Amino acid sequence: MQLRYSFRLYPNGPQRSALARSFGCARVVYNDALRARETARAEGEPFPRTGDLSKLLITEAKKSEERAWLGEVSAVVLQQSLRDLDTAYRNFFDSLKGKRPKMGAPRFKSKRDNRHAIRFTANARWKITTGGDLSLPKIGNLRVRWSRTLPSVPSTVTVVKDAAGRYFASFIVETEPTTLPDVDPVVGIDLGLGHFAVLSDGTKIDAPRYLRRAEKKLKREQRSLSRKAKGSNNRDKARVKVARAHARVADARREFHHQLSTKIIRDNQAVAVEDLAVKGLARTRLAKSVHDAGWSAFLAMLEYKAARYGRTFVRIGRFEPTSQVCSQCGVKDGPKPLHIRVWECGACGAVLDRDINAAVNVAKAAGLAVTACGAQVRPGHVPAQRGETRTHRDGQTAVVGIPALKHGERKSSRMGPRRVFPGWMCVQPSRSGGDAGRFPAVRPGGGS
Repeated sequence: MQLRYSFRLYPNGPQRSALARSFGCARVVYNDALRARETARAEGEPFPRTGDLSKLLITEAKKSEERAWLGEVSAVVLQQSLRDLDTAYRNFFDSLKGKRPKMGAPRFKSKRDNRHAIRFTANARWKITTGGDLSLPKIGNLRVRWSRTLPSVPSTVTVVKDAAGRYFASFIVETEPTTLPDVDPVVGIDLGLGHFAVLSDGTKIDAPRYLRRAEKKLKREQRSLSRKAKGSNNRDKARVKVARAHARVADARREFHHQLSTKIIRDNQAVAVEDLAVKGLARTRLAKSVHDAGWSAFLAMLEYKAARYGRTFVRIGRFEPTSQVCSQCGVKDGPKPLHIRVWECGACGAVLDRDINAAVNVAKAAGLAVTACGAQVRPGHVPAQRGETRTHRDGQTAVVGIPALKHGERKSSRMGPRRVFPGWMCVQPSRSGGDAGRFPAVRPGGGS
């Protein structure tokens, strides 16, 4: 299977200029090819092939005065830009046929886009030097911050510049699946907003709410950006600050998803989740919280990690009544409003936690054998037998009145814990009690 590893790049001044030149040339070739195909479509002619576009827009264009600067960058970058356009058209036509989710037609790129990327294949003769730098043709040796070693020799590398002005090198490597030792537990997961995830074994993971926690700083940076004049250098600086604040939120959320998904995959042999309609939920009043949770990214991590480590990953339909069915007896109790978090089954009397009960039902709908004990807040009422409906004293005699406290013995009540002082006849309330200082202490002999 193919995996992607990303590492931070730190180019110097001339290297940043060379990368900006490569980004611009790749964008121009992409837009020229898109314009040629859209013109052919408007005139009723067949789409130009990729080979014809490569010859016209790259090879011949380098010989002209208007596009002579295309020769300053690697030809592989320009070729891969045409491949990206082919992929965009293929995805668009597949969405029209229903083979993939609906998406729009390819659009023209702008130098003001938030993300820029160029790709180098093995034909570009890029390499990783012995000193750990990334050597790219017509750009130079870029310093890389290696956080881990690559499992195999990468086939391609993509250099990305994000909205915050950071550079990354993304390597694609081919690896073999690594099977983890088999374990017994299986788990169902119910995703939510109050708790990010609730597992069928009763575990509840709190939602970190990274965006909500950073709202104050984001508001301050966004207000500063809105006050800057358009087109000024100060506005560009403020825009970068806003982008960096959002990047920190996204990085923290991604790290949380990685750690949680890795733990779940390592500890469970099979994982069942519900196929949520995230796009539909994002159009409600809960849109900000839904986007802050990042359910889709988390489920994607669970899926590829399960495939990589030999675990079972199952998605159940989004129309399964997981919150309406009792996990104890299987009786459908009907829909319930969101503010009801604990409910009692009308058939068996079990008092169930809404989220844990839904997680257990998710696992059962996926065909996983899980126990439903974790869904119960308390067991249902069981009527006593006829022989057990009387008071049993086990041979002890009945005591009339309140038994006296022994010397040094403690007694607790609603008024708070009480302390017995040696040599005193009464119990002095503690300072934490509600009646502290209300009763005077009396010494033996009647003195106060």
